[in-house]
Amino acid sequence: MIDRQGFRSNVGIILCNDAGELFWARRMGEDSWQFPQGGIRSDETPEQALFRELEEEVGLTEDHVEIIGRTARWLRYRIPKRFLRHRRPRSRCIGQKQIWFLLRLVGGESNVSLDQCDKPEFDSWRWINYWETVDQVVFFKRSVYFKALEELLPLISPNGAEKLPVSSNQS
Repeated sequence: MIDRQGFRSNVGIILCNDAGELFWARRMGEDSWQFPQGGIRSDETPEQALFRELEEEVGLTEDHVEIIGRTARWLRYRIPKRFLRHRRPRSRCIGQKQIWFLLRLVGGESNVSLDQCDKPEFDSWRWINYWETVDQVVFFKRSVYFKALEELLPLISPNGAEKLPVSSNQS
C-alpha cells in the first residue's frame, strides 16, 4: 500500500536473543545487511504483516517469538532517486513508512530458515550488537534504524544505554 505522499506501508522486525543481540540478515547475493522487513497488504494489520513476513523471510512463526513492543508511530525514510524502481508506470513510491516491532526469540535458533519462499530475501544471518546495526545498514535507512532502536531500547534494556554500547554514527 502506497499512501498519498508516496510512502509504502511496511513493518520492520527487530528480533533479539536473551543476550540482547539482534538478528542481522544479509540480502541474497549482496554484501548488504539489514533487519527483516516487508510490505503491509491492504487486508492486513501491521501485526498480521509482521508474522507473514517473519515466516516468509526467516522461517519463524508466532510460536517462536514473543512481541516485546512496537514503535508508537510510523517512521519514514526516502529512497534515493538512483535506487527507485520504475518498473511500473503508476508506481509513485518514494520511500517507506514503517512500524517497527521488537521481538524476542523463544524458539531455538534451529527454527530459523531463510528459504521459506520461492525468492528468498536473505542468504545468511548472524547475531549482532544492538547499536552496530545503525553503522552497518545502508546509509538511507540509518536514521530510521536509529529512531526505532532508540525508542525500543528501554524494552530490551531497562537501564538503556548504560548496558549497551552506543553507535558511533547516530545520524
